[in-house]
Amino acid sequence: MPSCPAPLLAGLLAAVLAAAPAAAQKAPAAAPAAPAAPAPAITPSHLALAKEVMLNSGIARSFDSIIPVFGDQIKQAAVTRPELTKDLDDVIEKLQPELELQKQKMIDTASRIYAAKLSEAELREIAIFFRSTAGKRYVETQPQVLDDMVQAMQSWTQDVSEYVMVRVRAEMGKRGHQMQ
Repeated sequence: MPSCPAPLLAGLLAAVLAAAPAAAQKAPAAAPAAPAAPAPAITPSHLALAKEVMLNSGIARSFDSIIPVFGDQIKQAAVTRPELTKDLDDVIEKLQPELELQKQKMIDTASRIYAAKLSEAELREIAIFFRSTAGKRYVETQPQVLDDMVQAMQSWTQDVSEYVMVRVRAEMGKRGHQMQ
């Protein structure tokens, strides 16, 4: 099943997380507001819907693709010690149940995030969509769509970069400046 490469997902996540502190620093300081009402407790049914949406949306597939990368990285680090290969493969295989538990922790965390951001009624509507034929087809096509979008964005980025440079050179030339 093709999917967005784990390093790309990890890179995108790292970029988002790295940008968050900078964005927070640029935000103007707000006057102290009245204490917000406590968030309503998340009910078991609300959390169950959030988990269904998270799983049916295909997001957990990204977790599936990240876990094997860790084993591959360890094997790459041990490439200078080929005598470890068999034992490393065996150890990584035996760790699979533990790694599955780690993945389940992330699924639970993602479910809680969905439940915190979307109401139970909204999640119910979204779950209905993902149960539908169109919703299932949407999820099925996402890996190919994302792969195609990444390729298209690479080409688009190159084209826009060249366009901007040509336009900047032209405008700077009008002002008497030559740019390489």
